Amino acid sequence: MASIEELQKQIEEILVRNQRVELDKKWEVSWTRKLIVLILTYFVIVVFFIISKLPEPFLNAVVPSVAFIISTLTVSIIKKWWLKYLNK
Repeated sequence: MASIEELQKQIEEILVRNQRVELDKKWEVSWTRKLIVLILTYFVIVVFFIISKLPEPFLNAVVPSVAFIISTLTVSIIKKWWLKYLNK
């Protein structure tokens, strides 16, 4: 049987882990993360368009960047729907 001290240590480790998990969850749904993903996606697409010598890379990179963000935003909506109706 575990001692009180061992149990307290295990509880403290669980609490620390739970805090880390909660922060990870907050980061995953934060607008800061979404904005960073949008900017990085836009930058990568612009670089690709420039290398590919496509016309107006700065303007044309807007559409796929926004489409990507929209697709990631709808994932949470679909997940909620799936959890509510299909995962029974």
